[in-house]
Amino acid sequence: MNKILVPVDGSAASEKAAIKAVHIARKYGGDIVFLSVADVRGKFAYMGDGVVTLPVNHAQISAMLLENQTKMLDVFEGIVNTEGVKVEKKVLAGVPYEEIIKYADENKTDLIIMSRRGYSKVRRFFVGSITQRVIADAPCPVLVINEDDQ
Repeated sequence: MNKILVPVDGSAASEKAAIKAVHIARKYGGDIVFLSVADVRGKFAYMGDGVVTLPVNHAQISAMLLENQTKMLDVFEGIVNTEGVKVEKKVLAGVPYEEIIKYADENKTDLIIMSRRGYSKVRRFFVGSITQRVIADAPCPVLVINEDDQ
């Protein structure tokens, strides 16, 4: 178990996944990558009673999102006790599940540990689940930590 990838979104659920990853890394001597993906798709501004799209600076919005994700990872790393474990932080831009799968494949990840929020089946159907998509296409095993798990 050399490389463990932990997608992080700053939620309590992803914190639980990170804690589990640190426990496994300590036990089996693995390294961890905390990965956050800034979803830069379809960032538009709207104004007025109807839907009026205003021109936006996508490069500026993308840069802002990447900066926010980096700050979130810095705070997150301070919350999770990673003492004794080699940890790397990575921030990417794109479609979250695609970037997670791509990163895992390109970096020969041995295990992905990620969270799943406790959405109902109906809400997951309409919202779509990043976790479900990662499970379906991951190049390695995926350990899913439920939001309710202790």
